[in-house]
Amino acid sequence: MAASSQTLPPKPDFSKYLPLYRTILAANWEEALIFFNQDAATIRSPLNNYLETALHIAAKAGNALFMEKLVALLLDHELSPRDDYGSTPLHIAARLGNIEVAHILVRRNSNLLYLHNNYGLFPIHYAVRNHRKSKDAILYFLGVTRDDEYGQPNPYAGPTGVSLLVALIEYKFYDLALQLVVSYPDLGRHNSLTGDMSALDAIVLSDCSIINKHTLNFWQSFIFYCVSKAESTTSPPIFHLISLLQWLARKNRDIVNKMALHHQVVKLLKCLCDQLKTLDETQVISLTTRHALFEATSLDIWPFILNIAEAYPMSVYFVNNMGQNILHVAVMNRSENVFNLVCGTSVLMAYLPDNRDFYKNNTLHFAAKLAPLHKLNLVSGAALQMQRELQWFKEVKKITPSKYLSSRNEDEKTPSMVFTEEHKELKEAGEKWMKDTATSCTIAAALIVTVVFAAAITVPGGNSGENGLPIFTNHNAFTIFGISNAASLFTSATSLLVFLCILTSRYAEEDFLYALPKRLIIGLFTLILSIIFMMIAFSATVYLVFGQNRRGVLIIVALFACLPVTSFVLLQFPLFVALVSSTYGRGIFDQRGIPQLLY
Repeated sequence: MAASSQTLPPKPDFSKYLPLYRTILAANWEEALIFFNQDAATIRSPLNNYLETALHIAAKAGNALFMEKLVALLLDHELSPRDDYGSTPLHIAARLGNIEVAHILVRRNSNLLYLHNNYGLFPIHYAVRNHRKSKDAILYFLGVTRDDEYGQPNPYAGPTGVSLLVALIEYKFYDLALQLVVSYPDLGRHNSLTGDMSALDAIVLSDCSIINKHTLNFWQSFIFYCVSKAESTTSPPIFHLISLLQWLARKNRDIVNKMALHHQVVKLLKCLCDQLKTLDETQVISLTTRHALFEATSLDIWPFILNIAEAYPMSVYFVNNMGQNILHVAVMNRSENVFNLVCGTSVLMAYLPDNRDFYKNNTLHFAAKLAPLHKLNLVSGAALQMQRELQWFKEVKKITPSKYLSSRNEDEKTPSMVFTEEHKELKEAGEKWMKDTATSCTIAAALIVTVVFAAAITVPGGNSGENGLPIFTNHNAFTIFGISNAASLFTSATSLLVFLCILTSRYAEEDFLYALPKRLIIGLFTLILSIIFMMIAFSATVYLVFGQNRRGVLIIVALFACLPVTSFVLLQFPLFVALVSSTYGRGIFDQRGIPQLLY
């Protein structure tokens, strides 16, 4: 009872060191020296609850002159005090990327480079993660941290080295990571200090710079494709084309950086996967390769799948904790590149579509599920999103064995039932989007019909009192007016009827695949034509009435007539192109250009 009543010793009171703490942060050496002279212990004692000493705080302040004077007052073995996390002042200097402060400490005591903190991390690990993202700081620590220092641990070996490699990958220093892997090949055969991360995992999880077509706009994709092809060709006749493409790439700094990272990470990936060839299945699984494989599949990083499969072919038959293979995951996450890769490989197509997960879901069940939101948002408009989902369902249905087309999962639902249930809200949103678009365009088409019809019966200049014929009948401009006005009437009337047809459609699921998009394409195309013809007719009328023998009037009118046409085209043309591309384009299920797995 007496023992339980004993009180814990009081915590140290660090408030008296607060003025010194502020002085060190301000790098005021004169005032700091007064404190040190009054109490010599303060230069070595912890100054706060985190057990940081004057050296730790000076490393945070980052003033090289202050640190130089402070280090001069201490012995070599006194330069390695530990804070609450076991970090030395050199850890802090490395984390801040301060080379000058780090050099002062290393010059006095190089053993600081080989002291790890409570997490097993050396200063070089913090240099890679430095707050400045300074590559110079990393290069400095790589240059001074040796792997053969007598009596010192090797920061580049085993899990410690993997942690360093993972950090380089996470911060996208792929060139340095590649140099590290080449120098220390065993790093590809271990996990990091925490045991849950390998270099392959880091590549997948580092917002991977293996370029995906969805991360680039049209021109970036074109430049990247052309430059990549040109660089792989040594034929002299295309030398000028190579120079032109490289010039275009240099003008687009973003694609240049992405291309550089892309080539570096592909080389790194190939190097790491080559090391898997020397491991057995147990060792491969212990490297969390299974996790990296499925993460890469969900992110649609097909080069990763290709390299892993070439290094260890059995990996493509792995299943996750729900019994799903890479085809299931690719379909569920709408990873079209991985899907095309699997479909282009006869060996995989003979086995993977036959598998079901632990809940009796087959491949078509996964196609029936609603796509992840970030995949849906790659297509604008709920109707086009619904179309893309139907395209996926139709494409997966082609490769699904017939015995599974109507099979039920654990919830007693067929793939079609799952599709209808999962896409109910998207279908309603697509119907609303279609009707709203058609309504807006119907109003425009109706207005054009009204205007051009009225213009047809009230021709410019009026009619002759003698024979009732239009006064300007013999003018070429009148002929242009008549033809363009009639064309505008016919196209706008067609557009109006098509949009009315859209409004009265039944909006069944399958209508979103071809019927509704086709009608919208026709309606938009004829509406654009009607506006163009209407502007031509109007311009011809103005010229007939006001611009006889005055070409300046025609030029001014033509310029102003281009405004509504240009505005409408700029606003609606992207939608028109998206509709045509999605409905009649080559599509996303294209196995050309995707290398097959090698066995």
